[in-house]
Amino acid sequence: MPTLFAGIDAGKTHHHCVVIDTAGTKLLSRRFRNTEPDILTLIGDVHQLITPETDAAADPDEGDGDEVVWATDLNHGGASLLLTVLEAHGQVAIYIPGRMIHFAARSYRGDGKTDAKDAAVIADQARMRRDLHPNTPATPEAIELRMLTDRRGDLVRDRTRAINRLRQLLLEIFPALEQAFDYASRRAALLLLTKYQTPGVIRRAGVARIASWLRARGARYTTQVATRAVEAAQQQYTTVAGEQHIAAMIAELADDALRLSERTEQLDGRITEAVERNEQATLLTSMPGFGSLLAAEFVAASGGNVLLLAKADRLAGVCGLAPVSKDSGTISGNRHRPRRYDRRMLRTCYISAQTAARVCPQSSAYYQRKRGEGKSHVQAVLCLARRRINVIFAMLRDNRTFQTDHHAGAQHRDGLAPGTPDSGFSDAPACESPRPTGRRRADLVGVGG
Repeated sequence: MPTLFAGIDAGKTHHHCVVIDTAGTKLLSRRFRNTEPDILTLIGDVHQLITPETDAAADPDEGDGDEVVWATDLNHGGASLLLTVLEAHGQVAIYIPGRMIHFAARSYRGDGKTDAKDAAVIADQARMRRDLHPNTPATPEAIELRMLTDRRGDLVRDRTRAINRLRQLLLEIFPALEQAFDYASRRAALLLLTKYQTPGVIRRAGVARIASWLRARGARYTTQVATRAVEAAQQQYTTVAGEQHIAAMIAELADDALRLSERTEQLDGRITEAVERNEQATLLTSMPGFGSLLAAEFVAASGGNVLLLAKADRLAGVCGLAPVSKDSGTISGNRHRPRRYDRRMLRTCYISAQTAARVCPQSSAYYQRKRGEGKSHVQAVLCLARRRINVIFAMLRDNRTFQTDHHAGAQHRDGLAPGTPDSGFSDAPACESPRPTGRRRADLVGVGG
């Protein structure tokens, strides 16, 4: 049984630590820098607080355990060094989400908010609660995937921002050309804007010269793009005030968007290579709906520790695919979407399920059955995503790739007994979970309906 509980309100440059004993008595309150020497000093000072009296106050029925339990409201970012040092020195650290601390703080005296109060709340929650688990650091492979996918997201957002700004400026001086192309998907259209931005310049160049210039730079459908650009130029002969200055900015933004596209493609290659080196991500790519990017995002969001959840139902809860009951008195069967879940994992599960509903016969049949029951598109995809969670967990647990019913039947003919992991990797009834009973026989993930 721990004798001391150290709650840490994590920050960027400084953290605040409050230590209490099993009775809730505050023994230490200190603000310390986010540096290794200060963290080591704190660890030593906290352990010096352990006395025979605090050991005697521990509940002997709880059994032996670590003398100090550390708790923090962050498990990455500014708290990474702190958690790493604690782990390196054999200290037990638990993670309490900041949202949980925010609501718990309302039950304590006073309306004020300080780092010291937050740290005290964290320490007290660690003292009272028995359902908190030790913090598990992400695997190095998952951290690599997280860095790559986060960086790709930054590049995609920067590119979208540049194209939106480009279209806004182009609408100001040349509306017909702004409407002529989808600049988010047409590389040739962006190449065009790096040199030709105004109606007069495009008319003087003509279709042949523009097409030849685009072709020399590796663009596709050059004649079509050039023709459409010249047709747009024929619709405007008026020069808008400030046209030359705006055109120069359009050319710069188009060049930025092209460079960001190239960097995104290079990063996609690195993500694919990293996925091929990661066992869990490779297994996920064998499942319909999962490509390299979604598999990388799933492993990155889970930290590579999916199997620590022990069962598929808990994984579904983390992904936000397990509805929560809101019953009271004689009213039962009310199920709603949870509020506490990982948004990144829900996104990967939803998009992969939506894709599988188009390309996988078993998934498509299940999706159509849910639509036939009156569910909306979103509800049907969430139902499918929940069923796929069972398959995903089984794949990762048994280290098996996705297999359809056809492959399962072949393996049964080869002598594998029915019910083995090889015969259950589909979205067909083999993946079904019993429907919950109650006054309203709500679907397992029939949120909102």
